[in-house]
Amino acid sequence: MTDDGKQLLSTFETRLRHLLYLHEEQKRENADLKRQLEETEEARTQLQADYEQLAQRYKDLKAATAISLDGNDVRETKARLSRLVREVDKCIALLNE
Repeated sequence: MTDDGKQLLSTFETRLRHLLYLHEEQKRENADLKRQLEETEEARTQLQADYEQLAQRYKDLKAATAISLDGNDVRETKARLSRLVREVDKCIALLNE
């Protein structure tokens, strides 16, 4: 093999090793990003569950406040109770179907 051929082969091997190194680096970075994505997704899922729980607690608190009779909101409380009774009646009707 001539000196030019050896030089080209050496350059090719060097570039190939560099490409393999870059490929491994990309694989490591990709794995790290996938791990971060999974962690972020788990955190988002937990936050969504917390939000839904808080929204339900707020709704319950609102209902409890509306039901409590303080003399000022009797009409509103009666309307809220009527809506709740209608909602329960609808649920019972759906269960009976």
